[in-house]
Amino acid sequence: MSLLDWFADRRKTAPALRPTPETDEGDGLWSKCPECGEVVYRKDLIANASVCASCGYHHRIHSEERLRILLDPGSFIPIDGELSPTDPLAFKDRRAYADRLRDSQSQTGMRDAVVCGTGTIEGQGIALAVMDFRFMGGSMGSVVGEKITRLIETATGQQLPVLVVCASGGARMQEGMLSLMQMAKISGALERHRARKLLYIPLLTHPTTGGVTASFAMLGDLILAEPKALIGFAGRRVIEQTLREKLPDNFQTAEYLQDHGFVDAIIPRTQLRSRLASLLQMHHKPATVSA
Repeated sequence: MSLLDWFADRRKTAPALRPTPETDEGDGLWSKCPECGEVVYRKDLIANASVCASCGYHHRIHSEERLRILLDPGSFIPIDGELSPTDPLAFKDRRAYADRLRDSQSQTGMRDAVVCGTGTIEGQGIALAVMDFRFMGGSMGSVVGEKITRLIETATGQQLPVLVVCASGGARMQEGMLSLMQMAKISGALERHRARKLLYIPLLTHPTTGGVTASFAMLGDLILAEPKALIGFAGRRVIEQTLREKLPDNFQTAEYLQDHGFVDAIIPRTQLRSRLASLLQMHHKPATVSA
């Protein structure tokens, strides 16, 4: 039996998981918080930035809602929205990579797992990339790396600060080494941005893992995170088996990383826009936003 067949048999015998309110994309009027069980009117939840008013639980949100929450209305100008991934390795496991791409594009309406562009936050120019976990787990392939690199280069040329909202399972295995090369490419663009004394802020959301954490997610001048976000490189079980010891219950949470100096501030989503505006004002450089 091959390894893929073994995993397939395990899936057949595993109990079916019920969808949670976080992953259920229905059009219902009500939503139940998976943390405290509070039932809330969906419009009220969205109006509160998809944060539970009772316990502060941060529901996972899409790139479109993230842009709406962060930017001034009508200020977003997309960059390189036409770029689409290809299948350079003709990769196939149980399904062809090309088929997986088509399915993700059809389900999300996106070309790939990141949206890039420029906009304003309380009138202050910014270049931002927003990763979307719906598209193949927010994995970083060649197009994701290229779009983020081009965004940073645009920001450097226009003397704009950069904000990258991270939500990713890491590098995209279907593109092999080509995906891993994006880590160095983005890091190089960030170094040129830093050399111009321009601001870079990564915002780590749930989850931020793998090669994204190992590269641009941890290279910020200020590293921000949302409450209780999962942040790490390898999985908890892998680390426990390697170290042969039990890890703390809050290991790889935003709060644990802040306690150990890896995160500068944890900011609730409802306060994020105003806090970002204050940070941008403190590091203000005159800039002109253009397409």
